[in-house]
Amino acid sequence: MQFESGNDALMSDINVTPFVDVMLVLLIIFMVTAPMMVQGVDVDLPVTTAAPLPASEDHLIISVDRDRAVYLNNQEVSVAFLAEKLGAILENLDSDAVYLKADRQVPYGVVVHVMSQIKKAGVKSLGMITLPDDEDADAS
Repeated sequence: MQFESGNDALMSDINVTPFVDVMLVLLIIFMVTAPMMVQGVDVDLPVTTAAPLPASEDHLIISVDRDRAVYLNNQEVSVAFLAEKLGAILENLDSDAVYLKADRQVPYGVVVHVMSQIKKAGVKSLGMITLPDDEDADAS
């Protein structure tokens, strides 16, 4: 005669402890590496007292650094070809909003020339990126 005991039955529950352990390790890795992944063009922005505009999506950002190099979303581009390249990019985008951020050391004439190239590409909405007064005091 065989007697069956309840201890020999198969267990059908999923053990989630290893899954939670792996997720916590991944979370820690991403928390440590995320600050190192910040990219962009280093620009010394001018200070203004205007309130920030609400931003709902990513737009094209054109940067002019203190060496007068022009960047289109972190990729350097010649000012002569900026209108042509920007026009080709805007054909594939739903929004035609572009933001310009220029170093405060760049002469006004250079910034105006870049703005004219942006308008020549057919941009209807051009915004300027600046720093608020309180952030400038913290950065000093």
